[in-house]
Amino acid sequence: MRLSNLTIRAWLMLTFATVLCLSSVALVLSIQALDPAKAGTAKLGLFSIFGLTVLTCITATWALTRAISQPLGEAILIAETVASGDLSQEFSTEREGEFGRLLQALGEMEDTLTDLVGRIKASTDTITDAAADIDSGHADLTRHTEEQAASLHETSHSMQQLAGTVLLNAERAESASQLASHASGIAEKGGAVVEHVVRTMDAISGSSRKIVDIIAVIDGIAFQTNILALNAAVEAARAGEQGRGFAVVAAEVRSLAQRSASAAKEISQLIGDSVRHVENGAELVTQAGTTMREVVEEVRRMTALLGDISKTSQEQREDLQRVTSAMDRMDQVTQHNVTQVSRAAQAAHALSSQAKELSSAVGAFKLD
Repeated sequence: MRLSNLTIRAWLMLTFATVLCLSSVALVLSIQALDPAKAGTAKLGLFSIFGLTVLTCITATWALTRAISQPLGEAILIAETVASGDLSQEFSTEREGEFGRLLQALGEMEDTLTDLVGRIKASTDTITDAAADIDSGHADLTRHTEEQAASLHETSHSMQQLAGTVLLNAERAESASQLASHASGIAEKGGAVVEHVVRTMDAISGSSRKIVDIIAVIDGIAFQTNILALNAAVEAARAGEQGRGFAVVAAEVRSLAQRSASAAKEISQLIGDSVRHVENGAELVTQAGTTMREVVEEVRRMTALLGDISKTSQEQREDLQRVTSAMDRMDQVTQHNVTQVSRAAQAAHALSSQAKELSSAVGAFKLD
């Protein structure tokens, strides 16, 4: 402000010097133009007028300097206060004229700037808090999204392993179905063989019974032969010497009949044992046939069940492939979301930093 006053005074002094020089020149020219007889009186008057002019100029310069420098200093004080960021000061603007309008305009500028900075500061505080919340929320969201992406990746990997296991089970179920179908064929053949064995055992049992009947006939023939031999021996004894040879033959026939009867009895016992064994065997074979038919039926059921399992496993394999594809797409989308959330978090952090810088810049103004 002091430099400004010096500048104003310099201009006024320059103006005063100019006026003084012009007055001096006019005074000299006037003195030269006067009559020498009246020069003394004229010079006194001219010097008086010159002194009065100089005094008037000095007074006018002082008054003009005071009238300009004081309001201009107040205006400079307002401008410097506002420039320093202090908007809390109140200044008097009760002046008239152009300087009064200038001070009033500066006061209105201060009020407008105070209101504007206040609103900016309030908005900046709100933005700072919101940016901090967004930054914190994005940090949590980023962490949760990354955790979700990791879990989804692990789930996708597990689903791939499960799909491989289901595929292996489907292949094994298909192989088991084929083996069961083959076993069913073998069991059916075994059942047919067992039925054939049963029929064969029945035939053997029938033949054994026929043999028993034949042995009974042979035993009866041997008994009758023995009776006939006994009668022949009696008749030979009656004949005396003439029947001695016939008696020998009768004895041999009797011996043969006894041997035949003994053999027939043994054969009958053996055949009886064989018949019993055959009957037991036939019963066992019959039971085996029944069991084999049950086995064949169970194998057929197992074959049908394994076929259903194989079909279901194939359907599960296709479903798991679709689920795995969906999980892969979800994994890609989640990874993309992680990238986007990371970028958003960076933007939120940058916004928070900018808001803090703006708040710091606005904080340089003093409102209260």
